[in-house]
Amino acid sequence: MKLILKEDVPSLGTIGTIVTVKDGYARNYLLPRDLAVPANESNQKQLEHQKRVLAARREKVLGEVKALASKIEKVSVEVAKQVGEDERIFGSVTAAELAELLEAKGHSVSKKDIKMPEDVKKVGVYTAEVRLHSEVTAKLKFWVVSQ
Repeated sequence: MKLILKEDVPSLGTIGTIVTVKDGYARNYLLPRDLAVPANESNQKQLEHQKRVLAARREKVLGEVKALASKIEKVSVEVAKQVGEDERIFGSVTAAELAELLEAKGHSVSKKDIKMPEDVKKVGVYTAEVRLHSEVTAKLKFWVVSQ
């Protein structure tokens, strides 16, 4: 089924693109959530008319996301963990913990958007990537300290 996307859908496409998806995915997910409309002739004409509006909206969203990325890169958070021998921590630092700490600093980020570095098992400074948009990622600096 051919659809015109009304919103950015991760791993599928961006606003205003025409995509071909399976019928079930279209009927059960994209259409009920108002993420897409069928790509018939009248909708394609309407798309051409609204393409400038969509481009302006996309640029506005991208600008907001870039501003958020610059704010996140300026923030550093501390994660307090219990420490054993050789400055090794008990357990590990998770993306959920970083998302909560960012929320406390005033930045709302989903834990799914945070890509952790390899195993964080010792006290030190680490950098995680925060994927805010398909084109924008921010680097989050966090410190693992003893409790």
